[in-house]
Amino acid sequence: MEVLVLKEIGRNLSGEDERSFRGHGIHLEFRRPDERENYRLLSRIPCETHFEVIRYLLKDVVDVPGIGQMLVTSTEIDEDRGVYVIYVTDLKVS
Repeated sequence: MEVLVLKEIGRNLSGEDERSFRGHGIHLEFRRPDERENYRLLSRIPCETHFEVIRYLLKDVVDVPGIGQMLVTSTEIDEDRGVYVIYVTDLKVS
């Protein structure tokens, strides 16, 4: 038997940099997975096709425009805003 407990903590407020892309093409965002910074937007790029996005989604290390190579921690499709999101962190080179 499993029990799921939900706690209401209020509305999920959109950050200043969260735009909706519904009806405006295919877009990909790179964000830093830090709740204190509200998942800060690092870069955003338009894509021609979903296949172009898939090339990013399949990688462990991506080249974030304007920043450089970063390590992918997770990915999602933000269905509410109609955008792909890749969460990245600094690449630690040994």
